[in-house]
Amino acid sequence: MVVEKKYNFSFTAASLRTRELVIVAKHQLENPVEDIEAVLGNGKKTTGKRYLNEMSKWLEVLTDTQKSYLLDKSFKVQNEIAFLAVSKYFEFIRDFIVEVIRNKYLVYDYELTEGDYISFFRRKAEYHPEMDTLTEITQKKVKQVTFKILEQAGLINNIKAKMIQPQIIEPETRKAILNDNIELFKIFLLSDFDIENLKA
Repeated sequence: MVVEKKYNFSFTAASLRTRELVIVAKHQLENPVEDIEAVLGNGKKTTGKRYLNEMSKWLEVLTDTQKSYLLDKSFKVQNEIAFLAVSKYFEFIRDFIVEVIRNKYLVYDYELTEGDYISFFRRKAEYHPEMDTLTEITQKKVKQVTFKILEQAGLINNIKAKMIQPQIIEPETRKAILNDNIELFKIFLLSDFDIENLKA
């Protein structure tokens, strides 16, 4: 049996907070932001500290180009790069998108259901013993924030209907992925054929 890398579920602390990630990027890459924790937490330093610790790790998985795009590109690009960071850092999120959402989308099945998520979670739990240690409350939180991230990234229309949306990637994001790892196009639901064409 192949030993899989442990899943990390710390995304429940933040969801996809693009504006906050941009602030952390500016703090680290340009000029230190005064009282960064209060700024991030909207006055609540404990919350801000949690965001800072979490998002600093997300930035570590981005290339220099991807980080630079967080600083000065449009919000659409920044949001795509933030989603890229979350998907690179959290294998649980990436696996769910690639193995479930993308597969449904490619066969024109656009309705994401609770059942799809439950089946995925149970299947993964067989290979990830760390999932057995999650309390029922944490499991609910993981599901809730996973769907919230999908909504914030624009992969689904909203957390209630959960209809899968076609993705139009900005040219800058496309370039940033081409110079990194083309497998990452799968989180934007591209088919293998489309990915091969982008390489050409």
